[in-house]
Amino acid sequence: MVNLATNPTPPTNPRERKLAHENNKLEKRLSRLVGQAIGDFNMIEAGDRVMVCLSGGKDSYGLLDILLKLRARAPIDFDIIAVNLDQKQPGFPADVLPNYLRALGVPFHIETQDTYSIVKEKVPEGKTMCSLCSRLRRGILYNVASRMGATKIALGHHRDDILQTLLLNMFFGGKLKGMPPKLSSDNGEHVVIRPLAYVEEKDLVRWAEVREFPIIPCTLCGSQTDLQRQQMGDMLRLWEKQFPGRVQSMFRALHNVVPSHLMDQRWFDFQNVKASGHASEDGDTAFDHTPVASAQTIQFFSSD
Repeated sequence: MVNLATNPTPPTNPRERKLAHENNKLEKRLSRLVGQAIGDFNMIEAGDRVMVCLSGGKDSYGLLDILLKLRARAPIDFDIIAVNLDQKQPGFPADVLPNYLRALGVPFHIETQDTYSIVKEKVPEGKTMCSLCSRLRRGILYNVASRMGATKIALGHHRDDILQTLLLNMFFGGKLKGMPPKLSSDNGEHVVIRPLAYVEEKDLVRWAEVREFPIIPCTLCGSQTDLQRQQMGDMLRLWEKQFPGRVQSMFRALHNVVPSHLMDQRWFDFQNVKASGHASEDGDTAFDHTPVASAQTIQFFSSD
């Protein structure tokens, strides 16, 4: 069932009223956080044609849903087109997304490419399929964006995805590297944006329940267990349970980088460090005992 009603008949009993109130708060929080991310990183500009990559999972459904809500009250005009890549996975319900998008009245395109067979053929049994699958998807979506005349490609990665990527790169890649909210595509021809960058996964889980999105399971990455990314996600959830606020503090750290206190000579000229004769706020303090102020909020869309 596709729930398209944003303002249903007001509930009468106390339990339903409380639930409706919580759902309304969630919608406002999602709209505020997505609008803030768009404003902070100038993700969407007047006249943009935004291609929303819709996989059939909770995150991309939530992304499209919130972008449509924000566009209705945005101070600028921009277009949205939803694009799904049908990878010919066995049992993929090809009618679900077209029916959902037609009911919404959203322009869409279904791109059919048999990447499933390629991945299954090239990746040995038991090995991680995500890397090859992701590369194939990216190339196809870049091509579709060019054909559709899209100026921005919107992906459904959220805050937890960004932190998981940071930990994956630290633990397994030897890099201090996350997942940027806005970047130039691999081929340099497109701008990729992640409007859900400030949104927690648990809120997207709840929003998917509220909106009754017709979720389509993935039989590639979604069928694999014990992936390194899943391990990072489990670690973050455990930390947040044991030490509430730790995950948000980690995310805030991505906004407050101090190159002089890391070790990458490309970003700080350690060779020519000399005594300046002046006191420094950073100085030789390796750990800031006082909380770091959060990044300034730039209001792009109203959340009211």
